[in-house]
Amino acid sequence: MIQLFQPLTLREVTLPNRIAVSPMCQYSARDGLANDWHLVHLGSRASGGAGLILFEATAVSPEGRISPQCLGLWNDQQIEPLRRINRFLDSQGAVPGIQLAHAGRKAGCWRPWDAQRGSVPLEQGGWIPRAPSALAFDEQHHTPEAMSSAQIATLIGDFARATERALAAGFRVIELHAAHGYLLHQFLSPLSNQRCDAYGGSFENRTRLLREVTQAVRAVMPEGIPLLVRLSATDWLEGGWCEAETVAISAQLKDLGVDLIDVSSGGLAPSAQIPVGPGYQTRFAERVRREAGIATGAVGLITEPAQAEHILRTEQADLVLLARELLRDPNWPLHAAEALGHCMAWPAQYVRAARRDTPFRELLVELD
Repeated sequence: MIQLFQPLTLREVTLPNRIAVSPMCQYSARDGLANDWHLVHLGSRASGGAGLILFEATAVSPEGRISPQCLGLWNDQQIEPLRRINRFLDSQGAVPGIQLAHAGRKAGCWRPWDAQRGSVPLEQGGWIPRAPSALAFDEQHHTPEAMSSAQIATLIGDFARATERALAAGFRVIELHAAHGYLLHQFLSPLSNQRCDAYGGSFENRTRLLREVTQAVRAVMPEGIPLLVRLSATDWLEGGWCEAETVAISAQLKDLGVDLIDVSSGGLAPSAQIPVGPGYQTRFAERVRREAGIATGAVGLITEPAQAEHILRTEQADLVLLARELLRDPNWPLHAAEALGHCMAWPAQYVRAARRDTPFRELLVELD
């Protein structure tokens, strides 16, 4: 039995297989609104056979965007463009999910392909970001404003309201982004969180915001909708957030109604030395799964069907999330099924062209 193509049930939602599209920022929205690019980008991965499609990091407030061109869910006008995309994903048998986020001190940046780096200047549409402490990500980023207690309370409400809008847009999986050096991760790490109040210092205090956001989000979600959290298992820096803390917060999140931990790493500081290689983060997913007793997703340079199957078969994770490999090949799940000897139907529009035994003369007629 091929594990990669077995269903995965989380609460009342069943994914048709264990392949998920990892959230990938497209930096292509205007005023936070999804558009045709997002429809085609995400829709092609759904028709390509992925079981779960996680939309990119979607800001819960305007100042929470990574770039001015990122998706948002801070107002009701942003619901319908997302609902339109979700209707197509549903029609292809994929489950639509969304990653809700706030970029914290990494907000308001230029897009990766822009000539400039770091923060967009205020006079060109940038803004002063907010963070747990007034510590800049690096010298190219604005120094953030340390959040007040009132701003923290507002942020928690922003996550809850964005969740309600996500549900109205038809999302059937919600993920909270607490990784990659963004705001919730910034509160977790002692390297970026130097507060002296109830949200800083001890492990209990540094994890307080994530727990409160989780509780607020879970409270507005139907019982049958699964909640995921993406964590960076380690900062890869001395004195930073570590594996043991990831296991500990994962167990607490499970008790708060989280169903799966999406285990990544890094992103807090540019000085981190990360030993990147095939499956380099999978061991973190395995440890969280084993020690915290919660389902996990593995992500990070998973590129080969046999590699993905091995992760699941050896119980290192319950789900594999692909990013760059699905950019290179939107039909990766269909090709993986073929490589692993699993029967998986291509879209009817492609099926004859996909069959290697279709006579070339017939294809010429059809493609004319």
